[in-house]
Amino acid sequence: MREVSLRIDRYLVNTRISPNQLTYLMTVCGVLAAPALLVPGIWGAVLGIVATQLYLLLDCVDGEIARWRKQYSLGGVYLDRVGAYLTDAAVLVGLGLRAADLFGTGRIDWLWAFLGTLAALGAILIKAETDLVGVARHQAGMPPVKESAAEPRSSGMALARRAAAALKFHRLILGIEASLLILVLAIVDQARGDLFFTRLGTAVLAGIALLQTVLHLVSILVSSRLR
Repeated sequence: MREVSLRIDRYLVNTRISPNQLTYLMTVCGVLAAPALLVPGIWGAVLGIVATQLYLLLDCVDGEIARWRKQYSLGGVYLDRVGAYLTDAAVLVGLGLRAADLFGTGRIDWLWAFLGTLAALGAILIKAETDLVGVARHQAGMPPVKESAAEPRSSGMALARRAAAALKFHRLILGIEASLLILVLAIVDQARGDLFFTRLGTAVLAGIALLQTVLHLVSILVSSRLR
């Protein structure tokens, strides 16, 4: 996406558009993934990808414009994090509502909407667990955490953490990756004529989110990040 964003920067750098305004637009694009996914069939999944890719593009552009103009602000960093939270949640909630067949001709099955929301909650909690390390250290008057402190002190936990990082299954609950998975599921469902794989994917992502929430919390507690 940097290849695209750098081409767009040249048209924006001399305008009155501020980096924070771009961040607001980025967040709107990310959140629009939820209603986009409610469109039945493959086109809804395609619209979801368009929304998340626009989010990703603007996520590059706002930072590049800020660095070029030297317009750094804590507000910009904060808004960027809020946008990331909302986008991940929007994609997973949208998936749950899509699996529930909200605009289908049959009965709405709210179980899938619940599972999608559960996955979204897990995705948000994982980000919050990481961010709250910085909050806890700041309130205790400690310096920011070093990268080496993230390594678990237990050799067993360290091995498990490296294995999880190698498999990268946790990335499936991030908005960008999840939107791509949703398109694959939509294509298979189109061939079957039902929502079986979309619903299966919703359940799997909810399970991954809950498991990752617990494992991530444990990995923080057994590392040196809070010491």
